[in-house]
Order: sequence, then C-alpha cells, then structure tokens
Amino acid sequence: MTDDLTPVITASTRWLLAAYPAPGGALSRALAEAQARQAVALAATLRFPTDLDVQLLHLLAPSGSHRLDWLTGCEPQPDDTAWRTWIDETVVSWAACLLADPALATHAARQAHSVSEHESVDGLRRLTDPGKWDTEAAALLRHPDLLEDIAGLHRPQLMELLSLDSAELP
Repeated sequence: MTDDLTPVITASTRWLLAAYPAPGGALSRALAEAQARQAVALAATLRFPTDLDVQLLHLLAPSGSHRLDWLTGCEPQPDDTAWRTWIDETVVSWAACLLADPALATHAARQAHSVSEHESVDGLRRLTDPGKWDTEAAALLRHPDLLEDIAGLHRPQLMELLSLDSAELP
C-alpha cells in the first residue's frame, strides 16, 4: 500500500470505528480496528488503483464525512473535524460492503491484485475469514443491517468494478 493513501485509510478507519464501536476491552477494540483497517485499505486500493488516481485525490481532496455523519446521526465536536476532511465517502461505503460480506471481500482482494499499481494488499484474513473473536469484536462493524445505509451509498459502483451482481456471490 502506498503511503499516499495513509491519511484516507487512517481517517476512514477512525470514522468506521467511531460509528460502529467495538464492545468493551482492549482486545476487542484492537481486533475491530484490524478488520476496519483491512477493509478500508482494500477499498482504497480499489478506488485509487494507480499513482495518478492518488495524486488526483490529493489535488482534489476526499469528500469528507458530512453525508456519512448525517446518515448515522453523528454530530462531531468543533475541535474534532480536521481529520474528517480526509474521509472518502466511497471508500467508507465500499469498506462497509466488504465488512458485511466476507465472500465479497475475498473476491475484491483477488481483483485488487490485478488492477492496482500499489503494493498488493495482503494479510486480509481477519476481513475475508473472520474467526470467532473477530466476529464478536466487530459485531456492530460487520452487521449487514446496521451498515446498510452506508454500504448502499456506493455498492452499485463496487459491484460494477468487480464485475458482479449480488446474485453471483455464494
């Protein structure tokens, strides 16, 4: 993963974890963060596959969290807004799709290897094959019904990019 996507990945991961928090405990928070980060990194790689895409992202700036905050009912504090400007709505939406559906995440990981100019996104086991602890730690973060408002925003574009329709996944 190129370092140029780091601000988007970090901010988008932070937003997902704030909107869909892990249950109490340091281990749960760490496992949820790992899953969110893997989903966001994969989504960012698919959304910005070339170095030119990343350069355009930095030139034009990501979309920010305004619509995402509105959809989830979040009202950020005035001193908690700077990092939110680095959130990319499409990346968060695609990450929500990937978190809600491990089969889709597996397919997307395979696709990312073929379309991206960046270092390959490897080590996605927590995202593509979550274990018992992963599932418990990210109960809200992976719940399809809770994620639907966010995932539905840009799911059609993700499915088109992956050359899938919803009936093709097991």
